[in-house]
Amino acid sequence: MRAAPSHSDIPTGPATGPTAGSCDLTELISISPAIRQSIRVLVIDDERSLRESCASTLGVEGYHVTTSGRAQEAFEILKRRAFDIVLIDLYMADVPGIELLRTALATHRDTIVIVITGRPSLESSLEVLQAGAWDYLPKPFTGTQLQILIGRAAHSVVVARESRAREQLPQSPAANSDRLTVLGTAPLFRQAIELARKVASTDASVFITGESGAGKELIAQFIHAHSRRHARPIVAVNCAALPESLLESEMFGHVKGAFTGAVRDKAGLLETANGGTLFLDELVEMTPPIQAKLLRVIQDGILRRVGSERTDAVVNVRFIAATNRDPEEAVRAGALRKDLYYRLRVVPLHVPPLRERPEDIPLLAHHFLEGFWKAHRGARPSQPKLTKAAVWALRAYAWPGNVRELQNVMEHAAVLLEPGAQVRPEDIPFIGDTAGEPEPVAAADAALGDGGYYVARERLLERFDRRFLTHVVIRAGGNLSKAARMARVDRTTFYRLMERYGLQRDSLAPTLPE
Repeated sequence: MRAAPSHSDIPTGPATGPTAGSCDLTELISISPAIRQSIRVLVIDDERSLRESCASTLGVEGYHVTTSGRAQEAFEILKRRAFDIVLIDLYMADVPGIELLRTALATHRDTIVIVITGRPSLESSLEVLQAGAWDYLPKPFTGTQLQILIGRAAHSVVVARESRAREQLPQSPAANSDRLTVLGTAPLFRQAIELARKVASTDASVFITGESGAGKELIAQFIHAHSRRHARPIVAVNCAALPESLLESEMFGHVKGAFTGAVRDKAGLLETANGGTLFLDELVEMTPPIQAKLLRVIQDGILRRVGSERTDAVVNVRFIAATNRDPEEAVRAGALRKDLYYRLRVVPLHVPPLRERPEDIPLLAHHFLEGFWKAHRGARPSQPKLTKAAVWALRAYAWPGNVRELQNVMEHAAVLLEPGAQVRPEDIPFIGDTAGEPEPVAAADAALGDGGYYVARERLLERFDRRFLTHVVIRAGGNLSKAARMARVDRTTFYRLMERYGLQRDSLAPTLPE
């Protein structure tokens, strides 16, 4: 194998790599020569000079490199052999690179695919990332940029191998093999969970939206726990909780003397999350300068600590972002960079509020009550039980604080109730006096939406029906026949309305007492 070309020898254009004074970035990616030799790389490009230059550069780095200049040949190679990393030109002469991308992923699920192209665009980058590409490398690029990107991809390969090795180790019977589970049977919630489960096995960035307290961080933890990075940490950053200067230092780290009080070098949360996942909660609250700095890390993994004049680390992190605001509106208002948003929004995921999944409230309430009873009362028996009337009261409440508010209410009950108590509506804080009251004006206005008169009318009538039915069932103590008489509606019609709004009798937990 001939000597590696210099960084400027790859025929893709002028160098745009790290500035002078940077350390050797390849040294920051700690992969031993023996491991590099075990990593199989396939370069698919119909431009001979680029294909051979990439192969030479990576070959001298120690990777086991194969090349292909024709799409049909590449299809055959992918079917015969498994590769850890595949570089694919998006615009091949005979077959679109997107087809090769899908074939590579369909043939070998764990293959990391990097798409390269001389005609980069926002649309094409989103298309390949959503199709499962690990990253997107526009031409021109330098030898250094290629080495760094392949080094990061190789690090992901090593992480995946370590995770599989741990999974194959025998576990003790007491070990928790279920990783992280989430509770809920509502269709909207199950759709979100199935999407989270599907995307978890990839390294794609996920952008989670939903109201405060709806469970966005739990979904992020679920994705990480079911990913190939689960053996590494998930690090959460609340972008709204810290001022700009402190947030920058916490995320990127700082060097000694960078500011008053910086008495030593400190690694940031991005370095802590290396090999794992970084959860950026309330991303829209991050200031534009930090957004720009974060975008650089997302694009090439290069990290520079606050006050540093050199590259301090190359990190390999999976990003999950979340916000309780409308991200599209934030982009239009200039609060969120468009390029950062599209980089993080490879897979959008919405977590429905608790009021849109009322069938999950009994299950969650029972789970929280049981957990907090054990936490505060130890192994004492006679845990309090929710009565049917209490469950109806819980389901009737609007839950502006979502799951987090329900959790708080159940902890309050666990602390104050006596062993064996029958939990009634009046025993639940913030419920007894409001369960049958009209919704706040703001909530009613929000129900109007933008669907026109008839859509808004149906939406408000549905809310009225649901709250009225729940109100009379609570007053009837859970007796549906009595509730129908109080509503002055025949039982058949009352039961049909109950079923229409998901309030049927068998939605109650069968173990709950009357």
